[in-house]
Amino acid sequence: MPGPQSVSIPSFIYGTAWKEERTATLVELALRAGFRAIDTANQRRHYFEAGVGQALAAAYRDRIVTRADLFLQTKFTYRPGQDHRLPYDPAAPLSAQVVQSMASSLEHVGTDYVDSYVLHGPASNYGWTDADAEVWEAMRKERDAGRARLLGVSNVSLRHLEQMEAARAELPKFVQNRCYTQLGWDREVRLFCRERGIAYQGFSLLTANLEVVHSDYIAKLAARANATPAQIIFAFARAVGMLPLTGTSSAEHMRQDLISLTLELSENEIQTIESIAT
Repeated sequence: MPGPQSVSIPSFIYGTAWKEERTATLVELALRAGFRAIDTANQRRHYFEAGVGQALAAAYRDRIVTRADLFLQTKFTYRPGQDHRLPYDPAAPLSAQVVQSMASSLEHVGTDYVDSYVLHGPASNYGWTDADAEVWEAMRKERDAGRARLLGVSNVSLRHLEQMEAARAELPKFVQNRCYTQLGWDREVRLFCRERGIAYQGFSLLTANLEVVHSDYIAKLAARANATPAQIIFAFARAVGMLPLTGTSSAEHMRQDLISLTLELSENEIQTIESIAT
């Protein structure tokens, strides 16, 4: 199995939240479109992880991709973020829940390792807790055992990350956050990540910022570049060091999203979009 040092960081991730019974079809469509990174979670409330596995099996069978071509990312989700369909024994210690959730994820997606294992959000909105420390240590053990190559955290604040650092915890290789223009596209967290070599994954870049996506300025840039507003936003994200996620259900939008990787914005355009507040 390849080691962490050989993990190739993707340029775009296809997100699978809220796809339900369409998950397998849409993931296979994304793979056929050219996506090679898939984000899921062992949280049946919002994800159908086994559907991702069905799509992967079909893609392998049809020789669209091999496992080695792919970057697969899943997550451990605390009990409050789940519904009744749990991937672990809720009475078990948190460290055991991590082990059980990982084993279930590997079975779902039909592999013996994932490229990235992400804590799907800390236990508290207010800080890094003892529960988080226990879960993080269990995730590290899963990584060290070869079942994950890299670790990440999602839905975190700057406070969480600073407290992780103050506690001398191993810092994540990925931070995945919802990006809001009201927060300067999560500028403080992105700066923390940039200074420490952490890859920042941005999600809801379009849906959380509809006023900006549909603004006159973005429309002007799109017209000039013969692009869509969504392509401009994704090109901006890449320019400021984000690894974007898209969850589109449209084959045409999948194609357009990947084409955005070829778009270049000027420094002035990037700074203008950075400063936009809704």
